[in-house]
Amino acid sequence: MSDWCPSSSRSPHRSYLSTAGTAAPDSSTSVCPLTPCWSAGCCRCPRVAAPPAATPRSPCRYRCPLPPAPRPGPAPDLPLSACRYFRYGAPPVINPLGTGFPANTSVQSPFFIKMLQSNASVNVSHPAPGDWFMAAHLPPSSQKIEVKGFVSPSCVYTFHPDMLVVRAVEVSILEPDVPLPQTLRSHPSYLKIFIPEYTQELRLELQGCVTNGSLGCPVRLTVGSATLPRNFQKVLTCISLTWSCHLLLPSPPWERWLQVTAKSLAGPHVLVAFRAVAALTACRPWTMNLQHLLQSSPNRSCNASAALLPPGAGSWVPGRSRGAGGGPFCLTSYPVIREDTDVLSVRFWPADRVSVLVRSGTPSVMRLYLHTGTDSGGSLSISLQANQTAMTNSTRVAVCVNAASPFLSFNESLNCTTAFFQGVRLSLSAASRKADLIVPYPETDNWYLSLQLVCPESPEECEQASVLVETALYLVPCLNDCGRYGQCLLLRRHSYLYAGCSCKAGWRGWSCTDNSTAQTVAQQRVATLLLTLSNLVFLAPIAVSVHRALLVEASVYAYTMFFSTFYHACDQPGEAVLCILGYDTLQFCDFLGSGVSIWVTILCMARLKAAQKHVLFLLGTLIFAMSLQLDRRGAWNTLGPCLFAFVVMVTMWVYRCGHRRHCYPTSWQRWAFYLLPGISMAAVAVAIYTSMMTSDNYYYTHSIWHMLLAGSAAFLLPPREEHTKPWACSQKLTCHYQICRNHREELYTVT
Repeated sequence: MSDWCPSSSRSPHRSYLSTAGTAAPDSSTSVCPLTPCWSAGCCRCPRVAAPPAATPRSPCRYRCPLPPAPRPGPAPDLPLSACRYFRYGAPPVINPLGTGFPANTSVQSPFFIKMLQSNASVNVSHPAPGDWFMAAHLPPSSQKIEVKGFVSPSCVYTFHPDMLVVRAVEVSILEPDVPLPQTLRSHPSYLKIFIPEYTQELRLELQGCVTNGSLGCPVRLTVGSATLPRNFQKVLTCISLTWSCHLLLPSPPWERWLQVTAKSLAGPHVLVAFRAVAALTACRPWTMNLQHLLQSSPNRSCNASAALLPPGAGSWVPGRSRGAGGGPFCLTSYPVIREDTDVLSVRFWPADRVSVLVRSGTPSVMRLYLHTGTDSGGSLSISLQANQTAMTNSTRVAVCVNAASPFLSFNESLNCTTAFFQGVRLSLSAASRKADLIVPYPETDNWYLSLQLVCPESPEECEQASVLVETALYLVPCLNDCGRYGQCLLLRRHSYLYAGCSCKAGWRGWSCTDNSTAQTVAQQRVATLLLTLSNLVFLAPIAVSVHRALLVEASVYAYTMFFSTFYHACDQPGEAVLCILGYDTLQFCDFLGSGVSIWVTILCMARLKAAQKHVLFLLGTLIFAMSLQLDRRGAWNTLGPCLFAFVVMVTMWVYRCGHRRHCYPTSWQRWAFYLLPGISMAAVAVAIYTSMMTSDNYYYTHSIWHMLLAGSAAFLLPPREEHTKPWACSQKLTCHYQICRNHREELYTVT
């Protein structure tokens, strides 16, 4: 089992310290039960929040609670193959069963560990501030369908994460273009700098570095925070005495503090002094405000769309100032309106609600607000379509989707890589005018959609060209509502809400699109026919009951046959489904009919007086209805009343045996041809129902259960009274004079 883990709910626990002068620890805990993993939403996912400049350690401990009275023997083994997943900013996207994802899905493999002991820990130095998510699950359990109450309680495993945070209190603020003197010995120095919006580049430089009074700069500079599963921290090692020690970061994350850690590479007693200098390169955005959009709304052709361009955008030379303020325009910003339509359902659309104009001079950027803290539980869906008439064979639209900051360097490369994020690259061309992207569980941040027209073969064609790109941007709980063979479920873990698909009919995958184990339509129809037509065997006990003048029993069997048939017709997972009533109503009626059928059959075998029998029939039905309302799938809710009826039957048989001093029933033919076959069929039915049903064989094993239950009732029903004629019920419904017999006085009277 140790090779099962693949190679590849929200419970807030915030730890903030107010002590000053030294670093101090803090901790938080959470306990989550573990379950076997069957789908994408099966894991338990607590959340922890790391404060800035912290170093958390997150040990995870599994506990197997033992019963209060310890049983002899060794304690249960811990699941050595249980996996733990970690991710920053959003729940980890796990795929332990190796199922398929929808097309055009960007999946980031989570960071995972195998815990070979009862305790394990993960140390993360300089973690990114914000939400960290952990998930864990057990290996897939058996597909056996177990009856509640018949199975002994198994060991319960709990996921118990503890977070210990050590926070650095003394953090210096590095202001742009202001040298900050620093001195290093054995302890590192912590700095932070705020990155404003529209920052195009960050340059960090170490100046005047001196080691014990002589030249030299044995310093390691670490920029950024650690994230999982990928760590995009930038490390700069300064050793040479001649060249300048600096680090360039294109498109750093906007509107946040950036952590910088300086550590001496010399000995613990060597003094290293330097000055840290940060330089920010800002650019001017051309914002498409409402006035620009209204000017262009009457005519959206390429020629009329020139009014939408920033001044001189078509002939911009890098580094040249233009417009008021003298700064170059680095992007064309399109305002985006966020519309919350439902839970985990958001629509993003440009202010003009139509399209985005894309040119070659500067990238067109749209910002998607996914920073509310509740958006990471859905899926980000991006659909782009270019105008067919504006696209030529030599032009294409390069698209980058990034978090924290947009990609702006289309003129240099098309790798969609910013300072600390590897974006997703899309492309639109004349041959492929449409592009789609799905990001499950996107990180909590501002996401940016950058588009720019590029001409790799002939750049001069792009100077005056422009393309209109229609956008469809959504945040949805489940992609396409999990399709035809899935159901979208909203899962809550304390205050955190996330969505997942529950697949059916053998379909699997993140959005129920993997048909590797799916049932065909023919298989679905065969399964439906087996589970519904097998109830027609109840016609046998109905006919026997009517033949023996047992009208109440016949009514119960007819009720059971009707509702069992239509319940299983409604309970099918695929296309062959028919629901005449609500699913819950049909299920209740089916379970009630099955229990009452067993109840009336056993009491009928007891041969009670008519008044006593009918009172017990009614009382038992009421008890069954109450117990099913309390716990519909509890075995003892049905087994308890049936055992009571069995005790009543045995008591009456024993009484008759003692009263007549002869075995009851008295006929050996009754035992050989009715009771023993009926008891055997009932025993086999109970064995199948309690121990042989699995998810794969449910369709025919449950059908056999229907037939055996109905067949045993037909065999076990007692024979008619000696004075009762066959089909006597038809005679009781007549409205004419008939001869009635008084069994006690053996007299005939006319009524």
